[in-house]
Amino acid sequence: MRILLTGAAGFLGSHLCDRLLADDHEVVGLDNFLTGSPENLSHLDSHPGFTFIRHDVTTPFPTTGKVEAVLHFASPASPSKNHPLGYPNLPIETLMAGAHGTHHCLELCQQQGARFLMASTSEVYGDPDVHPQEETYWGRVNPVGPRSMYDEAKRFAEAMTMAYHQKHGVDTHIARIFNTYGPRMQVDDGRVVPNFLSQALRNAALTVYGNGAQTRSFCYVDDLIDGLVRLLMADSHEPVNIGSPNEITIREFAELVNQLTGNQAGIVSMPDDQLGDDPQRRRPDIRRARRLLGWEPQISLEDGLARTIPYFRGKLGL
Repeated sequence: MRILLTGAAGFLGSHLCDRLLADDHEVVGLDNFLTGSPENLSHLDSHPGFTFIRHDVTTPFPTTGKVEAVLHFASPASPSKNHPLGYPNLPIETLMAGAHGTHHCLELCQQQGARFLMASTSEVYGDPDVHPQEETYWGRVNPVGPRSMYDEAKRFAEAMTMAYHQKHGVDTHIARIFNTYGPRMQVDDGRVVPNFLSQALRNAALTVYGNGAQTRSFCYVDDLIDGLVRLLMADSHEPVNIGSPNEITIREFAELVNQLTGNQAGIVSMPDDQLGDDPQRRRPDIRRARRLLGWEPQISLEDGLARTIPYFRGKLGL
């Protein structure tokens, strides 16, 4: 297929480009480099199947030619208020990517009869009171809280995606993506994996907010990309959780990172999440992905971190 991918220069977008090209698709990548990096796509400069267009998805799309699929991955994603590119510092841009960006993608799909895959997030569940989170759970989200610009942008994007499917028959797919890690993450974006790896590789103590009992489930990027590609090709229009069902506390994760990097500086506790509304438990129910896609993660957390650590060493110049 000829596939249009927004957010192509981002962490997930660039890995998707690689996978789609490896599968012999042609890829047209869109990105305005607000949070994405040209470096993530530099290895594709001479690839005959890849075309790049610098463009802001919140404005009407340029002429892209005929496409058979559109994948919408353009959005700020870091929750850090201490990073200039975290979504708390880009609230309008984040909301517009979810609203106008999704609308422009769906309009193109309707016009061209293309299928659509939307990158949603586990954040649509908020701080859940149901565990693990399955797709039928409606969530517990603060619509005006410190994370609301990201949560509500994705929830609105899901609603618009379903509206285009129900009213116009667009072949739509919604991926609810849980915590993912791997090479090409921004080393300073404030999320837990870059934080811990950067600290550990500099032989610094790992900062754990609160008591470290909050949980996450970490999926290696190659596994996640495989699930996304399967979902794009699936005959299903309901949201599907894509992530690891293996839950670990943040303190246990910090201990594992220290062990794998040989960091002897230990762990230091800091006041609880400074952003607020930090989900205390996060673990996907992936029964729907297993049933519809025949998918579940294959790469262990230890193996995935072992593949990620060299990238961080290189980016940090260590």
